Amino acid sequence: MADPDVKYPVNVTYCGACTMPLEYCEYSNCKDMCREWLEQNLPDLAATVTIDDVSDEKKHQKRGGKGTGKPKKTVTMASKVTLQISARSKNKNVTLVKGLSTFGIDPKVAGKLFSSRFACGCSVTGADEITIQGDFKDDLFDLIPQKWTQITDDDIEDLGGEPNKR
Repeated sequence: MADPDVKYPVNVTYCGACTMPLEYCEYSNCKDMCREWLEQNLPDLAATVTIDDVSDEKKHQKRGGKGTGKPKKTVTMASKVTLQISARSKNKNVTLVKGLSTFGIDPKVAGKLFSSRFACGCSVTGADEITIQGDFKDDLFDLIPQKWTQITDDDIEDLGGEPNKR
């Protein structure tokens, strides 16, 4: 059934900024550009069409699904790089390097450097922990301040660890 108040065909005016009908500009992502386009191109309709900011708050899910989750805790640690030797089975040692990310160094990039420099296996085992296969603690005391100038010798701490003796 046709509405008696509406005369067909209906002429719809589209916005030049968001390409939607003018009534829907308030739901677009570019409300400011829609207002500017409307005032420049159709000043007589600018007074009648309102483009108000609809609440931009994200709706939080009440039940089920992902929801918002718990807020992530920001851990503030002391700015120290720690080096430690850990003994593995059958006379194998690994060097653990922790704390590089507090200086803005990506652990993956550092691990790639260590594995190519020392010709050994290296992996990122934690959020801020690099495991190097072998005992390279003494070499790292020289390499880290040389490669990354923001880390000084005082920023590197030796946690010890007893390597396996042959």
